[in-house]
Amino acid sequence: MSATIRIHSWNVNGIRSAAKKGFDDFLFTRAGDIVALQETRAHEAQVPEALRSPSGFHTHFVSAERGGYSGVGLYSRIPFDTIETSLGEDRFDCEGRLQIAEYGDLLFVNCYFPNGSGKNRSNDRVPYKLDFYRALFDRLESEKQAGRPILIAGDFNTAHREIDLARPKANVKTSGFLPEEREEFDRWIRAGWIDTFRHFHGDAEGHYTWWSQRFGVRERNVGWRIDYILASSGALPFVRAAGIHPDIMGSDHCPISVDVDVAIIGR
Repeated sequence: MSATIRIHSWNVNGIRSAAKKGFDDFLFTRAGDIVALQETRAHEAQVPEALRSPSGFHTHFVSAERGGYSGVGLYSRIPFDTIETSLGEDRFDCEGRLQIAEYGDLLFVNCYFPNGSGKNRSNDRVPYKLDFYRALFDRLESEKQAGRPILIAGDFNTAHREIDLARPKANVKTSGFLPEEREEFDRWIRAGWIDTFRHFHGDAEGHYTWWSQRFGVRERNVGWRIDYILASSGALPFVRAAGIHPDIMGSDHCPISVDVDVAIIGR
């Protein structure tokens, strides 16, 4: 194992779709040591065979009860000790949104946070979304306060600040940029979670991770930054770099990454 671990997080908007758009090439030639996927939209048996258990990777998949919906997956060149997938409430667990993997001292969380838009963009799923945020926060809080190194990677479905989307004024009533969603994200930051990208890149503008699939939107970089890797104070000293990779295609999201010192595992 090298002295640095590269971690990627990517909402692939369907692993079967991504498999047809070069995901295997990314996995085998560009991906790092841990790859966390969101919105896989498949039961494990539906994952293309070549990607279900590829050579060199330990894999784990979680699916929603509803077919073709939600789901997360983990590819890891490093063996994980345990994986937990429950927040203890069926209304959350049935949607297959969570993996909490232990790598020695490191707690690595792969999470696909809910979208609050709901039916006909009525924002009727916002209360569920905020409840999910709070349940995960509470699940991790004692270990964070104890100083454990924790990384949370995933699609948070929230643009935290105005610089995190191209058109903030046009989206103040859109789920993903509602005041109550941004306030919940603020609460996490106030509690000590660190946005790793902002830690290294400050207030740099124009860095997004999701673009509408309407023609020309991605080319004009009219996007949102809704994918993050957050670090606990116990993890931050081990984080060496954070990045966004808009050149990697295959989804309406692009991958994000952090490089961390292998000592974070403490094995």
